[in-house]
Amino acid sequence: MTELVGLADVQAARELLAGVTRATPMEPSRPLTAALGGPIWLKCEHLQRAGSYKVRGAYVRIARLSAAERARGVVAASAGNHAQGVALAAGLLGTTATVFMPVNAPLPKVAATKGYGAQVQLVGATVDESLVAAQTFAERTGAVFIHPFDHPDVIAGQGTVALEILEQCPEVGTIVTGVGGGGLVSGIAVVARALRPDVRVVGVQAAGAAAFPPSLAAGEPVRLPAFSTIADGIAVGRPGDLTFTHVHKLVDEVVTVGDEDISRALLMLLERNKQVVEPAGAVGVAALLAGAVEVGAPTVAVLSGGNIDPLLMLRVIERGLAAAGRFLRITVRCVDRPGQLASLLTQIAEHRANVVDVVHQRVHPHLRLGEVEVALSVETRGADHSDTLISALRANGYQVFAAPEA
Repeated sequence: MTELVGLADVQAARELLAGVTRATPMEPSRPLTAALGGPIWLKCEHLQRAGSYKVRGAYVRIARLSAAERARGVVAASAGNHAQGVALAAGLLGTTATVFMPVNAPLPKVAATKGYGAQVQLVGATVDESLVAAQTFAERTGAVFIHPFDHPDVIAGQGTVALEILEQCPEVGTIVTGVGGGGLVSGIAVVARALRPDVRVVGVQAAGAAAFPPSLAAGEPVRLPAFSTIADGIAVGRPGDLTFTHVHKLVDEVVTVGDEDISRALLMLLERNKQVVEPAGAVGVAALLAGAVEVGAPTVAVLSGGNIDPLLMLRVIERGLAAAGRFLRITVRCVDRPGQLASLLTQIAEHRANVVDVVHQRVHPHLRLGEVEVALSVETRGADHSDTLISALRANGYQVFAAPEA
């Protein structure tokens, strides 16, 4: 099934979604505009019903089922956002939903999916493994499988995001959005090519789960042997056949960003733009900040989801602070004598850095007799401040090492 979705399909999907989804806000980002030297706008799909754009495609797909198909119920697989979209859509359309989620799916996403009325089964370590379980369930029970991205109705539903973008920001020159399986970027590209062929459409994948670059190089979908990223919402091991065709023919470029880039983007969105976004929803901004996407004409970054686990948010904020040079982890080796720890902490205080935690270790195979190691987490005012602090400690005779990642 490789026939491309058309503009008429997306426009028909919009009619189906009238009164169901909301036209999400388009917000100018002054901090990003100032940092990047070009006008940046944020399409706030994290403020959509169920916390992401996914309800658009899920609702269109389920709404087009026959009465007999809806009577059998629907089944889906997802790390969280598609799960919530399917659960919400199924409830609105009067059918039952069973959703397979990875065993490590964020608890808030699991709870929200159940809250929308779906039956949740935790199976597999990845979305790909959950997909297999969901398809097996569909074959066994007759439930209709609602694919998270590789179906024309889903792509058409997601494409309605682009219709809103072109209306809200008519001068747009580039649209940047995250890519997992490719449903959203495919739908956006369909609309852009039909209505504004001059608009560049750029997809962004997490470097640790980037299946599209090798697939595009090979000319066909390629499965990653393994993948890992903090952006669980786009951690997909293989593009869909249909979405691959759309991306290959319609999308200008697919770039990648690392987890450090994503953490930095999340921190900026939270701190400077007042937007609470999940890692997968921030990869477009991450690509802009990392210089992976050229900024010239007005650029719209799609914030595709906001369903972030609070515990992950704590870790990501810390990681973002570290990436920005504002959270420093170091180990210091020095002579083990009375008052040495107090002296070390005093010197750090004199440089107006704030110690968050300290681990004082006197016994370890790599320490010499009479030597002690102190592991510190320190808040600083930025990379220059961190460098100054480390240089000062070394000038005072301390051995300073970067602490290994936790």
